[in-house]
Amino acid sequence: MAGNTAKNHSAEPRLKKVLGRWDALAIGVGAMIGFGWVVLTGDWITTAGPIGAALAMLVGGAIMAVVGLTYAELVAAMPKAGGEHNYLLRAMGARWSFAGSWAIVGGYITIVAFEAVALPKSVLYLFPDLSHIKLWEIAGSEVYLTWALVGVAGAVAITWINIRGIKTAGVVQTFVVIFLFVIGAMLLAGAFSGGQSTNMEPFFENGVAGFFGVMIVVPFMFVGFDVIPQSAEECDIAPRKIGKYVVVSVLIATAWYVGIILATSSGMGASALAGSELATADAMGALFNSGIMAKVLIAGGIAGILTSWNSLLMGASRLMYAMASSGMLPRWFAYLHPKYRTPSHALLFIGGLSVLAPFFGSAMLGWLVDSGSPSIVIAYLLVGVAFLILRQREPQMPRPLRVGGAGNGGKVIGVLSVVFCAGLISLYLPGMPAAIAWQPWLLFAAWWVLGTGFLLRVPRGVAPGEFAEDELLQKLSIRQQAKLGATGPDAVAGRRTVAPNPSSTRLKG
Repeated sequence: MAGNTAKNHSAEPRLKKVLGRWDALAIGVGAMIGFGWVVLTGDWITTAGPIGAALAMLVGGAIMAVVGLTYAELVAAMPKAGGEHNYLLRAMGARWSFAGSWAIVGGYITIVAFEAVALPKSVLYLFPDLSHIKLWEIAGSEVYLTWALVGVAGAVAITWINIRGIKTAGVVQTFVVIFLFVIGAMLLAGAFSGGQSTNMEPFFENGVAGFFGVMIVVPFMFVGFDVIPQSAEECDIAPRKIGKYVVVSVLIATAWYVGIILATSSGMGASALAGSELATADAMGALFNSGIMAKVLIAGGIAGILTSWNSLLMGASRLMYAMASSGMLPRWFAYLHPKYRTPSHALLFIGGLSVLAPFFGSAMLGWLVDSGSPSIVIAYLLVGVAFLILRQREPQMPRPLRVGGAGNGGKVIGVLSVVFCAGLISLYLPGMPAAIAWQPWLLFAAWWVLGTGFLLRVPRGVAPGEFAEDELLQKLSIRQQAKLGATGPDAVAGRRTVAPNPSSTRLKG
């Protein structure tokens, strides 16, 4: 069966390779640099102090770089749409593949929803009279119809861009990331010319608790480098280079967050930051002594919203498409738009959730950050385990990019990735200095309760390996035929040789 399967795979139409190296890098970097640096930087500084917060981001970036190294090798070896779905399926089998895929999809969706709420929050800074027609109040946050409709409009626009094709989304991403970096460069220039070191005192706050209080947001702030593997099959780049861009994007994001923290703290003292809702924008205004410059930074924040939103919607839709193509999710999610050949149903589903998010108010921002982070780290931990399993079980698997060299350096990286991720997960647990509140845990639990229903539909006994997806589809086909009442040896024989494979219809950029 393996020989026939390999032959069939080679004959399948493939994704159109339309993304260049700058597109891929912009997708990864833009996914990580969303709006959090505008709305959360003040909280980081007041929690740990400017140097404490910068160190937390530096350490967090190093941890994510180690995790990124495992992704780099795996995406170079398996440059297929779906990223984690493929690595875990080959290393650990169908149910573990579902668990890791469901975890990262949950993380992606929380960020997409986060950006849908962050957009009207940032626009409100530019247009203070935006809020009209009060609807309700949630957790102390008043929700106005006109405010929420800004988020709805953004959700519709980003979803439409992605439905029209990944090349369109990639071009938009590249130009918006360039604009974002220009705004960041202006903030750093202001810090060098008008910042004061006295504003940064005290350099540390709340000791270890403050440091870990910032560390818990690291997975949320850095999620997005793994979107590059989601779109790897659509990259017109050598697989080895795709892997390198994963790590490079993490390093760029780390430098960005550290620079933003130091620049913001140099512009405003701790007491002023504590009373600011958008501390980075206020710091920009203070550094240049101009309210207009504060609004310019908000424009950069809006650019960050769009880049992160665009990338994570792109990645989540490709992953849901891959899961549906393997039979793990309803086949509805594997539907391709007849003209643009994009996973339009998956895009519409995620886009629909982001349309609803603004109606829950800005109080959801913190909840979404905290609820998505544990799922993200769970996925990263499982990828590290898959990396180690494949190194042990398939040492001869072609690896265009082999991290850690030819010796045991790669295994050390894999072990470190697993240990670091386990450590990050522990930070969220009750009783820890940076434990998250009950509302995020409720959102986290709701996502996994929903996922359990789909997990139980995945057949047991699918052996991990190169052809695990074909075996999974075959088992699902046999189960479906049995439900329809097909009987007799001829029917069974037919079921063993014909397995409908939605993934044979590939995406077009």
